[in-house]
Parts: sequence; structure tokens; C-alpha cells
Amino acid sequence: MAISTTIIFRIEMDLSLIKFSDIAAVVHQGGGDIVAVDVIRASRDVTVRDITVQLNVDVHEQLAGALRALPGLRIVNESDSTFLAHLGGKIQVTPKIPIKNREDLSRVYTPGVARVCMAIRDDPSKVFTLTAKRNLVAVVTDGTAVLGLGDIGPEAAIPVMEGKAVLFKQFADVDAFPICLATKDTEEIISIVKAMSPMFGGINLEDISSPRCFEIERRLQEELDIPVFHDDQHGTAVVLLAGLLNALRLTGKRIEEVSVVVCGVGAAGAACIDMLLAAGVTELVAVDQAGALIAGEHDDHPAHKRIAAKTNPKSKRGSLSDVIDGADVFIGVSRANLLKPDDVRRMAPEPIVFAMANPEPEIDPEVAEPLVAVLATGRSDYPNQINNVLCFPGIFRGALDCRAKVINEEMKLAAAYAIAAIVSDDELGKQYIIPSIFNDKVVPRVRDAVIEAAIRTGAANRIPR
Repeated sequence: MAISTTIIFRIEMDLSLIKFSDIAAVVHQGGGDIVAVDVIRASRDVTVRDITVQLNVDVHEQLAGALRALPGLRIVNESDSTFLAHLGGKIQVTPKIPIKNREDLSRVYTPGVARVCMAIRDDPSKVFTLTAKRNLVAVVTDGTAVLGLGDIGPEAAIPVMEGKAVLFKQFADVDAFPICLATKDTEEIISIVKAMSPMFGGINLEDISSPRCFEIERRLQEELDIPVFHDDQHGTAVVLLAGLLNALRLTGKRIEEVSVVVCGVGAAGAACIDMLLAAGVTELVAVDQAGALIAGEHDDHPAHKRIAAKTNPKSKRGSLSDVIDGADVFIGVSRANLLKPDDVRRMAPEPIVFAMANPEPEIDPEVAEPLVAVLATGRSDYPNQINNVLCFPGIFRGALDCRAKVINEEMKLAAAYAIAAIVSDDELGKQYIIPSIFNDKVVPRVRDAVIEAAIRTGAANRIPR
């Protein structure tokens, strides 16, 4: 399940020692596919060519080594298409108003801007109409839980946060800016975000490790009057619920009647559990590394204590394999290869498996697929990808448009139901329970549902036209 990329090898060939067919054979044997060849320079004895090769990243170095070993061939340089896409970063700030003359300058900056400043001083609510705040989200991280890479630091997290900003703009026309903090101190992070909040209409917390992320989000939401949303938690939970609603629809099961096992009780797992309970699940067992969570036995971990108190009504004990018997639904937000084929066979008829660990799911999809009624993963190379991009652009679009002071549980539930409803009865199938992130219905449907829920629950500060 390696990740595919495209590498451009610029090679110099001594034509007395090597033929292009020799190179093509080595590329093929090394797991690559030549998709383009461009001649850069050519003479009777030497030619320089750019060879564009599609391959899995895990065989790149081996293939490059095999090419270097060929007599008569020299690799001049290599260009990775993924790295090329990140050169100089993926975002930039551009003005909305051109400054062509002195009059433009005086209107945009001094002296004209002073009148706007005083208008906001006299009526602070005008900051939403007279500045970028109305459409600007801070994407905040400390770099401690970046994708599946772990604690790689704030600098290494920048490419991911830039990518998040691109997705905000591309899918929902929300302006977003990365804020990567060189601190892991909970109080310091809270203080910094509060101090910079006047500029932003919303805060998207990203890739902050558990359990600190719970306290950071809770405190910021309590102490700020703009929405704060930890996407690793709630984005995953929203899209999971949307997919599960349609999986249950496909199998004819009712959410109030199914038995669910959730493997992994970190940030995403805890939010998924909260969302499932809010949606009507009554029988749910949460499992972490030590086994099933049981009420009264987790005083050393506040988040686990909270989850244990409202789950596992039958007080089941043991490992994942011990509690999976008869379960209708498995939800994995943990790590690779924890769910065994025999575990799936002992689930209820027509089992539903959401193995969402990245990059390697809790069970190999190729193994699981014949055993289940519905399979979903977090990967883009399999059907039914549980991808946060389905929800966070539309959720923030809606929250910003109604100037919500919070993104509450009702708004998140509304987003999940809106995403699920996009898949029609005619489209619904084992390999299509969730719409594509490129479906142009997703953002407007989620936006409208979030606004309606915000108004209904008193979270909205304005009613959009």
C-alpha cells in the first residue's frame, strides 16, 4: 500500500556503452513506469534526456541505485513531483485592491484607513464587515501529531498546514493561514491563540497530540467568541457518522440497535464515540491498548474516564478480540493490523468495518473486503474514504456566514446528515456510501445544514441572506 509519486530523472547516456532499451528494462524491473521521455541535448556520442517515471515512493532509492549501476549512464539530477509542488510553499497573500496611484494608496492605507479604524473602535462588530476577519481562519498546530508521522515539530508541520489552507480556499472560498507554534505547553498555546484571535473569524486546531488537545479546544471555545474546531477529532467524527448512516441504510440496520466496537480512544476516537452516542448508538464498547474501557476503572486518564462512564453498558472485559463477538460495527482509529480476519468472522451477520488508521488500516482491505458487508478506510486508493475534507470546508463556511460563536454538537450532527443525504438511493452501494470530496453538492449542503442548526440552537449571530 505504498504511495505513488512521479520522479523525473535527468540522465546522460554514453551511446557507445548503453542503449535506451537497457534503461527501460531496469525501470520496469524496478517497479517503475516510464510515462514520458524528453531529449534535452543530443550528439553522436552523448545524449541527455529527462525520463519521467511513475513509481511507489518505497522503491525510489532502489531504482535510482540500479540506474546508477548501469555502465555508460550518469544521473544528472532527480526531481520529485511532490517536492516540486511544495517549492516556495503552496500559499501566498494577494491584495484584493490594486494600488495604482496616490489616491488608491491614501484610501487603502493612511490617511483614509484611519476613519475605518475609528468606526471599528466605536462599534467593534464592524470588524466583521470592514476587515478580513469575516472570512479568515487560523490553522493552528504545535506539530506534535502530524498525520501518521507523530511529533515532527512545527517547522515540519508547515507543509500540512499550508495544504489545509489550500483546501479551505479551493473547496469553500475560506481564507486560511497556517500558525505553527514552537511550544507544546497547553497554557502557552491557549494564551497565544487567544491573543491573536481578534484577526480571525474561526480557529481550526490541527495535529495537536492527545490528551492536551482536549483541554486546548475546551478552554479556547469557552474563552473565545468565535468557533474553535479540532478537525482531527470532529472532522473525522462527522465524516465517519455520515458513512455509517449510509452503511446502515444499505444493510437495513438501525443505529439505535447496532452493537459498535471502537478501537482507539485518542483524539479522533473520543470524538467519534461522542458523535455516535449523540446520533443514537446505545451499545458501544471502546477499546484501547489495555483493553475495553469500563466505568470506574480509569481515574488516571480523564478522557478515558469520561468515555468509560457512558459506554460499555454490559461491562465487557478484555482485548479487541475478546469484545468483537457479535458486533455489528467495527470502527478503527488506532494502528495497523489490530483487527484479524477471525475477529471479523465472529462479528454479526453483514458486518460493517471502518478501518481508518493511516497509512496502514487496522486490517488489510484486500483481506477484509470479502468478509464484510461494507468496508471503509482512510485511504484514497480504496472506495469509501473517510476524509475530513468532506466536512471542514462546509462547516467553517456555514459557521463564518452566520458568524457562529461556536460549532456545537447539533451543527456537527447536521453536517453528517447532510453529507450522508447526498448519496441517493440509486447511487448507494457497497463501494459508494460516501460522496466524493469533489462532489460540488457537498460544501453548499453542509453549509446550509450548519447554518440552520446554528440558528436553531442560538449559536448564530446573524442570519445570512
